Amino acid sequence: MKAKEIRKMSEAELEAKLTDLKKDLFTLRMQHATNQLDNPIRISLVKKDIARVQTVIREMSEQ
Repeated sequence: MKAKEIRKMSEAELEAKLTDLKKDLFTLRMQHATNQLDNPIRISLVKKDIARVQTVIREMSEQ
């Protein structure tokens, strides 16, 4: 996900996206713990997406 795409979303959409990403991260961690994860790099990608969304939410709340 690109920052430009995230900035176009409304605050409600960002909150929903953040919830979905956190669920995805939980699922990926469970798969990794049970050795069912095919691509462990995806965990770090989801973490970075979560950070991007949280940053944009914080920027919106400051304005």
